[in-house]
Amino acid sequence: MPLNRMTRLTLLAVVAGAVVAAGAMPAAALANWAVEKSAPAYDTLPEVLKHPTTAQASYLYANDGQTVVTTFYDENRRDVTLAEVAPVVPQAVVAAEDARFYSHHGVDLKGVLRAVVANGASGGVSQGASTLTMQYVRNVLKSDPSLSAEQRAEATEQTPARKIREARYALAVEKELSKAQILERYLNIAYFGSGAYGIYAASHTYFSKDPAQLSLSEASLLAGLLQSPEADSPLNGGIERALARRDYVLTAMTGTGAITAAQAEAAKATTPVIKKGSSPNDCTASRAGWGFFCDYFRSWWRDQDTFGDTAEDREQALRQGGYRIVTTLDPKLQNAAQAQVAKVYGYTDKRALPMAVVEPGTGKVLALAVNRYYSAAPGAGNTMNQLVAGGTGIHGYQAGSTFKMFTMLAALEAGKTLDTRFDAPSKLVTAWPEAPGPASCDGFWCPRNANPAYMDGERDMWTGFGRSVNTYFVWLEQQVGADKTIEMAQRLGVRFRHPDNASHAASDAAGWGSFVLGVSLTTPLDLANAYATLAADGVYCSPLPVAAVTDGAGRQLDVANTSCAPAISAEIARAATDAARCPVGQSGAFGRCDGGTATAVSGLLGGRAVAGKTGSSTDNMTESFVAYTPQLAAAAIAANPDTPTDAVGAAVLSKVYRAVAATLATGSQGLEVKDFPAPLRESAFSAQPDPEPTKSDEPRDESHDGDNSHDNGDDRPGRGDNNNDNGDNGNDNGSGGDNGSDGGGNGGDGRPGRGGGQGGGHQLPGSGR
Repeated sequence: MPLNRMTRLTLLAVVAGAVVAAGAMPAAALANWAVEKSAPAYDTLPEVLKHPTTAQASYLYANDGQTVVTTFYDENRRDVTLAEVAPVVPQAVVAAEDARFYSHHGVDLKGVLRAVVANGASGGVSQGASTLTMQYVRNVLKSDPSLSAEQRAEATEQTPARKIREARYALAVEKELSKAQILERYLNIAYFGSGAYGIYAASHTYFSKDPAQLSLSEASLLAGLLQSPEADSPLNGGIERALARRDYVLTAMTGTGAITAAQAEAAKATTPVIKKGSSPNDCTASRAGWGFFCDYFRSWWRDQDTFGDTAEDREQALRQGGYRIVTTLDPKLQNAAQAQVAKVYGYTDKRALPMAVVEPGTGKVLALAVNRYYSAAPGAGNTMNQLVAGGTGIHGYQAGSTFKMFTMLAALEAGKTLDTRFDAPSKLVTAWPEAPGPASCDGFWCPRNANPAYMDGERDMWTGFGRSVNTYFVWLEQQVGADKTIEMAQRLGVRFRHPDNASHAASDAAGWGSFVLGVSLTTPLDLANAYATLAADGVYCSPLPVAAVTDGAGRQLDVANTSCAPAISAEIARAATDAARCPVGQSGAFGRCDGGTATAVSGLLGGRAVAGKTGSSTDNMTESFVAYTPQLAAAAIAANPDTPTDAVGAAVLSKVYRAVAATLATGSQGLEVKDFPAPLRESAFSAQPDPEPTKSDEPRDESHDGDNSHDNGDDRPGRGDNNNDNGDNGNDNGSGGDNGSDGGGNGGDGRPGRGGGQGGGHQLPGSGR
């Protein structure tokens, strides 16, 4: 509408106000006349008024749907219905801001007249005369997320033109929406100070309770804040002003008839207890120890095109869209895993123990823990690097002989049986070329057993896996092909995050003999999920951090779906599981186990069915353990994330597998006791008669479990393929990092590190163990 017409409308309003003041025309009749003559059609209103798009906080919950992990927001806001608000709240707001709310049609003509007279006398804009409906219109227009900063400023400029625009829009809104609808929308968009937008955020910010629980004194205090939210905020030192405004509102409520004078005096005699609520924002403010899971969730979210065309659009949707997200995080398991990793290493220790727990058959990520604080603040123990799940430059760690599982699976799939025998020597000369060095025998890679007295001799898959015999599994890999081992690992979800590893797997898989000994980098999450495939009878499920996602309109979105498919046959998974019970002190279906590297695990789980594998990298640079029950799978890798050459040592292996076992034991509480399905005899034995079980040639206890034993805790991977099996560029991605913070150390042994920039590495000679 042109400005001169707006001016005429203002004059009409002034005249109309005068008539009302003189009592010459019923107020209702005049209001109806104003609506008919001044209000635009509702359909012609700005789209944002017809379909408000105010930013709302998204809430991230644990798998119980109640425990808040954190929130994400640009504005701390969450919409509620009037039914979710104590009745005294809207009564207080109406009394404080618009006592004639229920009698006008969007514009209070008496208020307009009063404001025009006052503003004319002052020469400025001293009175606003804005009704609740007009305030609602203004708040919607200025809160439109699509507005530029200039447009947002225009929506709040103090000019007659803006006032008239708001009045016309308010008249149209009142023709379409009921008073209850307007009031509900107003309560959800109004600013109450201290970063709280809407009554839900205000109630939690000032009183740490839901708005349905607010008392008369509390409701009137919040209503009083609407006039000067920051200046009167009791959290900003304005408690006396807040109480004075509270008393004004209580008196106004007696005027509207909402309460009696006695009720007002009783409320004035009390002082509401201000209890500042927590309004966490983003993963750095999530519950203690849960930040790395939150970070993993956010990475998942940024990959989902449901929430926008680009990662930036999806991030904005998370911060403004008002989503309710129930994750897969299990609070009991998460807290147990966090407590266990902290027992092994303190939060400021330069070494770390990242651990992941997943659910077989669904891929649900139940816990991600590490002895670090998820924080951008400088200082030892603080980092935002994803040390558990990998990504954004975090490539993972060597997991040693846990990779023997992939060779065993490839061999079983090729038709070999669990009783496949080989007289494993202390040193095995292979057909893979090797540059001169300790791991080379006349130009060929020749890995060694870490503890010949315990490992050498005739072995099969049960005893070779239980005692972790390097030469047996390298021989087995030669029988089926290194490329088959690598392909099997990829089928079970192992990703090659480091460029050197990826290149090697893509261009020379058949020549990567040392892959069987775990020289490629991996993460605890990938490792746990790979072994979970065996617990799920060969069904691989992509890791998933969410159980349900509801948008701001209350619609459940079809994004929290498991993605599962058979990776190997159930029979192969069962056969491999039978052998994987040997390392952890169980005997399997055929009683063929003889010795293990983590035999205490069975007792730690109270005899529940469990399978798993230890792994030590060269010179005990890292120590790993992965285990699974029919219902849970977990993996942990001890390492120095910034300096790979800083060996954690063999002695920590016992602590690592005890941490994993204790976490699984906690997670198993209350679960049904199940056993692993037994494999068929055809998978276990060849056509020849079954031999007698191998007798242990020495007592088996934890002296062989990595506790300063002569077997160094497990086999340690040898080297191969020209010493290029650890990412020999020394890409440590950082410089001068300390205690697992954002920086990285030097490249050291040439294995990729986890940090920020490039470190200068050198090749580590193969130890052959």
